[in-house]
Amino acid sequence: MNAINSISEFHRLLSLPEPRHPLVSVINLAESVFLEDDIWKGFVNRFYCVALKREAKGKIRYGQQHYDYDKGVLSFTAPNQVQQLDLQHMECGSGYLLIFHPDFLLQHTLANSIHHYGFFDYAVNEALHLSAEEEDDLIMILDKIDKECQHIDKHTQEIILTQIESLLKYSNRFYERQFLTRKNNNIALLARFEQLIDSYYNSDVQGLLTVQYIAAQMNLSPNYLSDLLRVHTGQNTQQHIHEKLIEKAKEKLSTTSLSVSQIAYALGFEHAQSFSTLFKKKTNLSPQEFRQAFN
Repeated sequence: MNAINSISEFHRLLSLPEPRHPLVSVINLAESVFLEDDIWKGFVNRFYCVALKREAKGKIRYGQQHYDYDKGVLSFTAPNQVQQLDLQHMECGSGYLLIFHPDFLLQHTLANSIHHYGFFDYAVNEALHLSAEEEDDLIMILDKIDKECQHIDKHTQEIILTQIESLLKYSNRFYERQFLTRKNNNIALLARFEQLIDSYYNSDVQGLLTVQYIAAQMNLSPNYLSDLLRVHTGQNTQQHIHEKLIEKAKEKLSTTSLSVSQIAYALGFEHAQSFSTLFKKKTNLSPQEFRQAFN
């Protein structure tokens, strides 16, 4: 797989002059021209990218699907995510790219906390759609980062990282707004989610139900699904799965004479002890204690 290893290399591929800072850059898309290069057929970046795009047109292959870029979207990619651009149908439009190398985060709290921002693992079609006011807020931050790159001194890293952290926190807020304002669509997704869980446990279970499996069935990225559920229900996907699993376990413990081991295997566990540990963690009772108390 081809890799774009540095900020400088990415600038070259967009026909831009050398970046002012080797580890972080704000790119104006209106000034960029993508070079004809085979690398776009399949590549990974070694850096983080936040893309704010207006009137951008084109197709990007991300994972196993193609997506059309539309106007007014904010999208995020983490290092080493496989991408593919179709330059023949590409118009950059206007907007900005904020790119920064993981090395720029070293010895800063953001090096660890950035992993808590789930939208870096969302699919492209799960991009954030900004209001004009939200867009202005983010562009103001990008302008501050760009200006700071022009004055590199001992304060530069801390000031820029503070601005990046603000941008990510604003993005978190705006995504929560998007989850709530798309209520009708999300109600259908939540109903579909509940249906899939019920269907899984009402059929011949083949192993433990995973977040990855149910997200794939819904054509959503695992992080997007978990964040959507957390905003609407207060629980992430794994917590919902455990809740349903415990509900089914209680049903079997109270209405059947199946052994604890048989129930564990019926719910997808390879080892009965793992089931008993989870059940006690969630109910403060062992499966046997629950059965005895119920009876």
